Amino acid sequence: MKRSLTGIKPTGSIHVGNYLGAMRPALQLVESYESSLYFIADYHALTTVHDRVQLHTMVYDVAAAWLAVGLDPARTLLYRQSAIPEVFELTWVLSCLLATGQLERGHAYKDALGRGESPNAGIFNYPVLMAADIVLYDTHVVPVGEDQRQHIELARDIAQRVNHVFGAGTLVVPQPVIQKELIVPGLDGQKMSKSYGNVIPLFASQKDLKKVVMSIVTGSEPLEAPKEPEGSTVFTIYRHLSGRAAADELAAKLRAGGYGWGHAKQDLLAALESELGPLRQRYAELRADEAELDRLLEQGAARARTIARATMERVRDATGIALRK
Repeated sequence: MKRSLTGIKPTGSIHVGNYLGAMRPALQLVESYESSLYFIADYHALTTVHDRVQLHTMVYDVAAAWLAVGLDPARTLLYRQSAIPEVFELTWVLSCLLATGQLERGHAYKDALGRGESPNAGIFNYPVLMAADIVLYDTHVVPVGEDQRQHIELARDIAQRVNHVFGAGTLVVPQPVIQKELIVPGLDGQKMSKSYGNVIPLFASQKDLKKVVMSIVTGSEPLEAPKEPEGSTVFTIYRHLSGRAAADELAAKLRAGGYGWGHAKQDLLAALESELGPLRQRYAELRADEAELDRLLEQGAARARTIARATMERVRDATGIALRK
């Protein structure tokens, strides 16, 4: 059975850039693989989030968001990382076969040092936990952006080392599927990011959504003047959302003149409301019922634990920690 895995870090509010650049592509994996796992990386979030209420809230926020945008818990496994204790046991096993030099070359750790910070040990060990997240579930493919290639290569390296030291077949060696990053511009034209304060919130009310869209920076050409859509934030988001055919129609109107950026914003607003309106309602319903979210997450965790336990039985047997009879 070909199995894919996607990790979701519960940090910050979810915006349209997340939806178009990560969530929609990740959900398409269900059609490509026999089994798809999606886990909320709550322990990864502890490297930066130290407020218990904030972390608790964000876990439910992200679970409700993914379910609202179409993740089907009947066809996939959605679970909390923290619900699978085997991942931390495997992290220790992997740590014992990794050289510290490999972790010193980790992007997040090096970046923190480069900024003059004193990174915590969680950031240093982050790639080991990520590797355990992947290989624990006999994962065959991990779809990631180019910036995450290093983590998958480390997971491959350590899985191969375990198999070399303790016997072939102890761990499945994962393959990265490098996805081209979809750059969704924010209100100011930079990449949409909560750190830039330029996002379109995914579940904003209709009123707030209109306010945000109308604040997008555009050119100042007069209404009658032709306008070049390529490179503009309004047009780029519209194309990502609505597809090429609809985008071509909008581009033709803008280039012909007599169609202003205000009209284009209205088109974008209509497209956003058409797609996000139903998702907003579904999200509100899901987020209001944490007991149901707990049930769905535990349902996924129970199935994930079955896979994890089988992997750890092989690992314990191979290492001599617990020989199978």
